[in-house]
Amino acid sequence: MGASERGALLALLRTSDRPWSQVTDEVETAGSALAVLRAGPLGQGDLLISPDDPDALAEESEAEIAGWESEGMRFITLLDSDYPAQLLTVHQRPPFLMVKGTLSRGDMRSVAVVGTRKASEYGLQAANRLACELARKGIPVVSGLAAGIDTAALTGALSAHGRAVAVIGTGLRRNYPKENAGLQKEMTKVGLVISQFLPDTPPTKKTFPMRNAVMSGYSCATVVVEAPYVSGARMQARLALEHGRRVFLLESLMQNEWAQDYASRPNTTVVRSVEDVSQHLDPTLLGKNDLVRA
Repeated sequence: MGASERGALLALLRTSDRPWSQVTDEVETAGSALAVLRAGPLGQGDLLISPDDPDALAEESEAEIAGWESEGMRFITLLDSDYPAQLLTVHQRPPFLMVKGTLSRGDMRSVAVVGTRKASEYGLQAANRLACELARKGIPVVSGLAAGIDTAALTGALSAHGRAVAVIGTGLRRNYPKENAGLQKEMTKVGLVISQFLPDTPPTKKTFPMRNAVMSGYSCATVVVEAPYVSGARMQARLALEHGRRVFLLESLMQNEWAQDYASRPNTTVVRSVEDVSQHLDPTLLGKNDLVRA
């Protein structure tokens, strides 16, 4: 099979003592994971091949990736042409993505609809309606596949036969929560599921904040429907502002102090309807989707 760039990247991430973010920077600067792997030195890794043979490390990793792809997954590195360009602009860009479903360059104009797992009936209805209306306008909807607002948003987009993307906080072989296993499977058939983790990665307190950063970077804007102060949705709003993305806060959020604070910041708009959202989106982002099967 031979050494490959993606095999080299996976080998680097697994055997280097350097943080993944540093490995990402080094690979991007060099323009080649193989070059960085061959340059060494490597740390103590979990692959049972001598670190003195970097090409053998890359070959073994490539074989593992091929196995994942036989299950319908794709392993995309930040050096690949189909790595989402919008993610390359944020500091938290992952060194690779694992995807299942249909890729689309049109997702550069997507809008993330997020909120609490413990949503009120009003919040669930608002998220569903908002996502449905965005989808009808041809705007891709992104959410996190968690219970509550995320589920309402994705089902709303799908009900309108629109483009829907789930960014998850686990590996692609996992279903979290288990109740959304059916929805996740449907998303891989008619939309896209994205993970920045290896296939068997379980849910942890660290993986979900990382997921929020990628969801923000992947989308051109984030709409927060309903969220307490301590929540991934509020964190994503903060990250979106750091990423230079637009943030929309549903008017009903204004009873929360954090939302009042965020509403006063540049690039944040309080909205009542999808019309309020769409009128503040960059009109150049409203082109057609460009779909590529994963």
